[in-house]
Amino acid sequence: MRPAGIELKDTDGMLISLPPDYRPSDTEEFMNPMQTEYFRQKLLRWRADLVKEANGTLASLGEGGILEADITDRASVETDRALELRTRDRARKLIGKIDQALQRIENGTYGYCEETGEPIGLRRLEARPIATLSIEAQERHERMERVHRDD
Repeated sequence: MRPAGIELKDTDGMLISLPPDYRPSDTEEFMNPMQTEYFRQKLLRWRADLVKEANGTLASLGEGGILEADITDRASVETDRALELRTRDRARKLIGKIDQALQRIENGTYGYCEETGEPIGLRRLEARPIATLSIEAQERHERMERVHRDD
């Protein structure tokens, strides 16, 4: 069964429907209301998935201490827990970036490079919906990091 389209209001307050199979296209005006809603929904789903995983981690960590008698087994469990905590910390930071992207959608700056103001591009946003820089600006940024890191 296919989910129904999502209804949203455009800038004029008119209801528009986002079809369930909608994909942004380069033939459309960049960051029109349908594209904006598409990325908003994508970010919200991603955020919900991360929160769900984090809650699962908290539940498993709250199940008690390490009961393994063998020191090797205990070390293995400790390593697994430490890895899981690092993963959750990355997810927490990612949720913050998703929240920032959602805020950019609200204020109308989503999809535009923070450095140049140019469109980031649909393909890049599909791959990395939290992107804040165009590919060119990101490459410049990474080159500068490499130059300063070598100092």
